[in-house]
Amino acid sequence: MRFFLPFLFLPFSFINFAQTADRPNVLLIITDDQGYGDLGFTGNPHVKTPVLDQLAQESIRLTNFYVSPVCAPTRSSLMTGRYSLRTGVHDTYNGGATMAPSEITIAEMLKEADYRTGIFGKWHLGDNYPSRPNDQGFDESVIHLAGGMGQVGDFTTYFQKDSSYFDPVLWHNGKQQAYEGYCSDIFAEQAIEFIKNNQSDPFFCYLSFNAPHTPLQVPDKYYQIYKDIDPTAGFDGERPFPDMSEKDKEDARKVYGMVTNVDDNLGKVFSTLDELNIVDNTIVIFMTDNGPQQRRYVAGMRGRKGSVYRGGVRVPFFMRYPAQFSESREIETTTAHMDVLPTLADLCQAQLPTNRAIDGKSWLPLLQGNTVDWSNRPLFFYWTRKYPELYHNVALQQSDYKLVGQTSYDAELSDFELFNVNKDPYEQQNLVDKQPEVAKKLKQQLDQHFYELIQSSNLVNPPAVVIGTDAEDPTFLNRNDASGERGIWAQEEIFGKWLVEITQEGYYDLSFRFLNPVEPGGQMMLETETLVHRLDNPDSAEETLMMENVYLPQMKGDLIPFYEINRERVFPFWVEIKQTQ
Repeated sequence: MRFFLPFLFLPFSFINFAQTADRPNVLLIITDDQGYGDLGFTGNPHVKTPVLDQLAQESIRLTNFYVSPVCAPTRSSLMTGRYSLRTGVHDTYNGGATMAPSEITIAEMLKEADYRTGIFGKWHLGDNYPSRPNDQGFDESVIHLAGGMGQVGDFTTYFQKDSSYFDPVLWHNGKQQAYEGYCSDIFAEQAIEFIKNNQSDPFFCYLSFNAPHTPLQVPDKYYQIYKDIDPTAGFDGERPFPDMSEKDKEDARKVYGMVTNVDDNLGKVFSTLDELNIVDNTIVIFMTDNGPQQRRYVAGMRGRKGSVYRGGVRVPFFMRYPAQFSESREIETTTAHMDVLPTLADLCQAQLPTNRAIDGKSWLPLLQGNTVDWSNRPLFFYWTRKYPELYHNVALQQSDYKLVGQTSYDAELSDFELFNVNKDPYEQQNLVDKQPEVAKKLKQQLDQHFYELIQSSNLVNPPAVVIGTDAEDPTFLNRNDASGERGIWAQEEIFGKWLVEITQEGYYDLSFRFLNPVEPGGQMMLETETLVHRLDNPDSAEETLMMENVYLPQMKGDLIPFYEINRERVFPFWVEIKQTQ
């Protein structure tokens, strides 16, 4: 593997004069479900990450950097500088992972500053117009659908089952396209091509790996590196360590293989920056989206993905920008994903959105070595399915203290947990009975944030899939974005629907694909507000049923399809809608 020289000593001739220090390139790298402990740099003796370890040594490291407990909320806050609930994102599926198109993303902000923009990997903020990346400021996009490859929402890879990460059908600028190879290799290759094609102009490259998210599919040569390790061995015993089953250990081996593959790919990406002589003037950011999904080393922290404890929300963050900050160092100030957009606005001389609340803060004063007192800054965390639940898996952190609610809506103050995360970074000592006044003040702040955010206009009035435009025809409605009953996944007999806005009155062909062939003798039903269509299916078992030349009026409301037979209602796996006239 090739490593480039420390950037402080690059020859003067290496500087690309087509770009200037007030218009740096931005390479934002995020991995999926890679926890704080899944790096050699953070104390894991097993996982091999030499490229990321070197990046950490050369970077400004934010040692108290926080995200949301799960991926879509993290990504919406990262892209917009706002709490995810303000953007309409409140879940990872169930129709709650679509960001309102009125949001202004990093890509849109930098595009206004004449940047070229590209995303490669995971988006997870809407798979239909007008919420796709190519609708939200990205000039070039190569992504998978939904929250994960091989999951129900990504119907182009779902049926590949245990090989969904290999030779996938992805979505290039909104169109299906087949690719060869392993997904992380493909996303890195596409990012490299984008960087090469835009080396003379400022670019924003969002390299958003879906690894090491489940399903844990890893090229065999990377699995072989770890197949014989014991993921519980080699630790000092001074920090809490989770109990790991044999399945947990095997999962860890696969995760470490996937992480090492990402590390190798980042070596290729960084070498490309070096070869193009644009290292100095490129901001490189590395972070992850939440804690680990499975039990394994997480630097002693409590909790993992989905949890508001630190193991679920504290992740590594490295930023390297040699043209402005030549020395590596650590910043201990509490920071968060929402801060990335305002920080890039300052560093790239871009216009920060002014017509909305921006919850993030720019780190520029911190990066410049100035003393900044952010001790009174509160950070709100939550995670429950569908919508936030009052006092369940919620937290408010301010200064050294963190109040955690894992209780019911009518809980007493003593039912909460209070931690001093500075003195007790593993969140083991509940101080709520010893410091009730601190807990009371934090609960007041928690209530204020909770009630303000759940009244966000984009949450109360969620974004709809727009049908009837040239921007997307046909439209595919997938399971990830279906709402209705809680927990819609691969079930057949379940009530589901999609919120749509039909902008063009007219006739449409609708194709309903089912997970399994439906029995003959039933009826395909389509409800669009007050208009109901029925198609009898008398003759044969079919995986796909067609309704042709269906009249649909202009409307905004629920599109409800189901196949009814013997008092059972089967929900389609996906729906394709195409204009006919």
